[in-house]
Amino acid sequence: MPAKPTPRPGPVALVTLLLALLWSGVPSAPIRAEEPAPSAPARSLDPALQRALDTLRREAAAMGGQVGVAVVDLESGERLVDHRGTELHNPASNMKIVTAWALLRERGPAHRFLTALRGRREGSRVARLVLRGDGDPSFDVRHLYDMAASLRRAGIREVGDVVVDQSAFDGVHVPPGFAAQPGEWAAFRAPVAAVSLAHNTILVEVRPGQAGSPASVSVVPPSFVAIEGRVTTSEADRPEKVELALSASGDRLRAVLGGSIPEDAPRMEIRRRVDDPTLLAGHALADVLRELQIAVTGKVLAGRAERAAPVLAEHASEPLALLVHGMGKYSNNFYAEMLFKSLSAGPGRVAAFDASVRRLEAMLDEAGVARRGAVFHNGSGLFDGGVISPLTLAELLREAHRDPRVSPELTAQLSVAGVDGTLRHRLTRWRASRSVRGKTGTLAAVSALSGYVLRPGGGGVAFSVIANDVSGRAISMRKPIDAFVDRLAQQTLGQAP
Repeated sequence: MPAKPTPRPGPVALVTLLLALLWSGVPSAPIRAEEPAPSAPARSLDPALQRALDTLRREAAAMGGQVGVAVVDLESGERLVDHRGTELHNPASNMKIVTAWALLRERGPAHRFLTALRGRREGSRVARLVLRGDGDPSFDVRHLYDMAASLRRAGIREVGDVVVDQSAFDGVHVPPGFAAQPGEWAAFRAPVAAVSLAHNTILVEVRPGQAGSPASVSVVPPSFVAIEGRVTTSEADRPEKVELALSASGDRLRAVLGGSIPEDAPRMEIRRRVDDPTLLAGHALADVLRELQIAVTGKVLAGRAERAAPVLAEHASEPLALLVHGMGKYSNNFYAEMLFKSLSAGPGRVAAFDASVRRLEAMLDEAGVARRGAVFHNGSGLFDGGVISPLTLAELLREAHRDPRVSPELTAQLSVAGVDGTLRHRLTRWRASRSVRGKTGTLAAVSALSGYVLRPGGGGVAFSVIANDVSGRAISMRKPIDAFVDRLAQQTLGQAP
């Protein structure tokens, strides 16, 4: 029996499909924004650059995808290259460029995040010790030790309840898009909170003993995780087979361990995300207080600090100019989501992801950067992070370059080709000149690179190259992308490196 012909969708179905694609933020093919057709480049492309662009297009097509490319002159704003440059693409971690720009412009490079211990002393006792923060992505256990040591030097020997004040952020801990992998316990998928500790992860350490005996297992912070099972020490030269299964247990974690580790193996470290970060730092603080011989007689609770409660100890983060390096050079997703959410924080305002999206959109409009239908979901570009056009990214980079409030620090946080960060082993011919700066982006079906080619005397170009729908071939796309940027650098600088 012949197959029935597939009915063609009517106008309503087509409109519904288009709206669904725009809402999802991960189109199977780029969406062209509603704007006039771009003008042709003011000058002809260098033949070698044209060949590199053609190769880039063919390679993406051979992998089942497509590529968008935009190059903009930093001084004139002229579009030097525009191949599908106004179409919306998933930028992967190139989204971190947008996040860094927004934070540097809104907060300024000197901004520091503050985390404080507040409470009322009664002699050597504090009945209610409150830990409050405003979104420091770098806060770590060593900072808790410093603050607790300050309490001890001040003569405090007993604490009642340890209270964690998370009120600077709303209660949504999982960034948009991250729920796509709820069973993933890797550190890159960590939740966010106003008071976050060690990237909201735990550290499990396994040390072998003698063959046949149990291995030593410890966890940081110890009171946050209930450990079950054991790891056996095997004979030397046997393979490591350590198993770790995590599950939520109220506001803490349950860890079930198994497997074996050879007796000649070095200490094994396993870092995993937490499920609920609300009380993580509070349990760690209680552990540290006890270690420093400050008694904790109460519970670890969630609550708020009294406005009039004195500050007993305080930690200030490194300036934002340094914190953004975690996003640019090392593509740290946790830093990106913490900083992005803090964009909407302020006096009388509780930080929230949707509010940060609205603030970002307003900032782009204020700066005169055309959004072209860009959709933003999160600050890292991980999972379904949103869509943006290569031309919008290139023009944003140009705007940042022209803004002295942003330019030095945004440029510095980008990886230097052949030198550091995620470009350390790419475009190495430009190592000595340090002319190529960029941010990489990689997902299963996305490969991206956006940044600058800078001339020694000033000027240069901003570029953005984003390949989408190259499922399973994202790493392979780096070679043609790098070949295009390499040739772009030669043309921009007027000579080979």
